[in-house]
Amino acid sequence: MATTITHIAPGSIAERLGLKAGDQLEKISGEPVIDQIDYQALTSRERLSLEVLHENGVRDVLHVKKEDWEPLGITLDQTIISKPRPCHNHCIFCFIDQMPPGMRDTLYVKDDDWRLSLMMGNFVTLTNVNDKEFDRILRRRVSPLYISVHVTDPEIRCRMMRNPNAGQIMDRLRTLKEHGLRYHCQVVLCPGWNDGEVLMRTLRDLESMRPAARSVALVPVGLTKWREGLDKVDPYNRETARQLVEMIRPMQEDFLRRLGTRFVFPSDEFYCLSGLPLPEDEEYEGYPQVENGVGMLRLFETDIRYASEDFPCDAPSPKRRVIACGTSVAAFIRRMIDTYAPKGTQIEVIPILNHFFGESVTVTGLITGGDLIEQLRNVDCDEIMICRNMIRNEGDLFLDGTSVEEARQALPAPLRIVENTGEGFWKAMCGMEET
Repeated sequence: MATTITHIAPGSIAERLGLKAGDQLEKISGEPVIDQIDYQALTSRERLSLEVLHENGVRDVLHVKKEDWEPLGITLDQTIISKPRPCHNHCIFCFIDQMPPGMRDTLYVKDDDWRLSLMMGNFVTLTNVNDKEFDRILRRRVSPLYISVHVTDPEIRCRMMRNPNAGQIMDRLRTLKEHGLRYHCQVVLCPGWNDGEVLMRTLRDLESMRPAARSVALVPVGLTKWREGLDKVDPYNRETARQLVEMIRPMQEDFLRRLGTRFVFPSDEFYCLSGLPLPEDEEYEGYPQVENGVGMLRLFETDIRYASEDFPCDAPSPKRRVIACGTSVAAFIRRMIDTYAPKGTQIEVIPILNHFFGESVTVTGLITGGDLIEQLRNVDCDEIMICRNMIRNEGDLFLDGTSVEEARQALPAPLRIVENTGEGFWKAMCGMEET
């Protein structure tokens, strides 16, 4: 077992040791190196040895003495990112199972890799982690992890995830706690499956895992129109979303009184669906799950307020602008404009109906280029603004494969792609930093 070295930093310890790209790093201080997790853990020591298979076939043992914070200067093969470990579940709510056919291959990848949970905050179920690999999690002190719990009842979890190995989640969480490791939890709520009293049991079980369990995010199930052959799951609506938020509030107050934390946090989508006001900034307690859509809108507004102070904009822009967004966030965006835009600024919010995935999909990040073009084809404005999270990281494609350039050519006004931050939104409203 070995991991390929892909780069050596100039002037680094590794370069002074004579290591080169293409060499194989086999062991550090006698332990095999499976991936970057092992490498980072084992090289944090002040004294260590490297067992290396050079590209010319020569094996070598190199001894290193360094400061514990000092990097070796080695970059390893990034197979964790390019080839993550696949998911072994067939969850009733899996979004990838609800994707239409014929899209680009990368959109059908189901990853469930605990290493990406540590490195990037991805949520994982731990159902594809055998005992040997789980022991590595414990030995490497992997913390914090982001764990998709969904439900703690073993039978229901197995049925929801359609995996007979899914029922051991509480044993795994308990063992992590016993070893002093920390984790944040996620519950994707499916009405009739894991809500109501089942959810209450789940939250009580997770409370018993404190302080290892740091927070619990409640996220509504996302359902597309491409569900033929899948289990029946009902979506949340205005009334059921309101019931969920109002049921959780007294629990948050009780947790805060007893534990010093609200512990459980409904995602922004529940507030958008219900029409209830967002919690205040301090109620998110440092935003531990903001990347999971918990507090993102409150943080967005806070950032707008700061940006309006840091980048004054006294005169309104003469341009007539349109903001295209998901239907669930449209009311919030309108409120941001009414509250913060300079008087006289002309901005219209147009919620885009998601015909591609189905109108029950209401979030901005899942709007496709085709729907954008179709519904804005005849709009009368000087500029169209969209959020950057509508397009992939490379900045070139929407989810349906429509290119940004195709959208620019088809739309009746110049397209401005706005960073998904309060500052980016403020500057776009004011016409600053055109792109």
